[in-house]
Amino acid sequence: MSKVLVLDTSILCCWLRIPGKDTAGPRNDPWDFHRIDALLTAEKKLGSLFVLPIASLIETGNHIAQCNGARFELATTLTKHLLRSIKADSPWAAFTAQSALWEADNLQALANTWPQLAAGGTSIGDATIKHVAEYYALAGFEVQIITGDQGLKAYQPARPPRLPRRRGG
Repeated sequence: MSKVLVLDTSILCCWLRIPGKDTAGPRNDPWDFHRIDALLTAEKKLGSLFVLPIASLIETGNHIAQCNGARFELATTLTKHLLRSIKADSPWAAFTAQSALWEADNLQALANTWPQLAAGGTSIGDATIKHVAEYYALAGFEVQIITGDQGLKAYQPARPPRLPRRRGG
């Protein structure tokens, strides 16, 4: 079974070292550039796919445009990851794989489910990241949402059970 890592805005901001957004998570489970880079390097070696949700792309881009740092350089780095995702350049999953989530039926499902999620404090961006994770889980992948946000992490799909192999005989 292949593993998919869905990258949240908090993780992208830390990995890109956006000023003021370069750490994330609770004190007992902090994320920073070094932790994220080590994780992604190890997961790449294992053949995991990295998914860049459109919500993470937009939110991270907003943080870059508003930061007090090297906006052009940060934007260039983010767009390099986007271009690799568009090309499905390993380890990046094809960005177009998410396009089905933006079709009318799926947007209707989001419209039906998000108000209840919003009442509980879940942003529409996190709701779409949840849908991306569920999309890959339904496709048979083991999915891990990489995030410093424990609320979003709670929406990580359960790992599918491994089915025992039958022995011939």
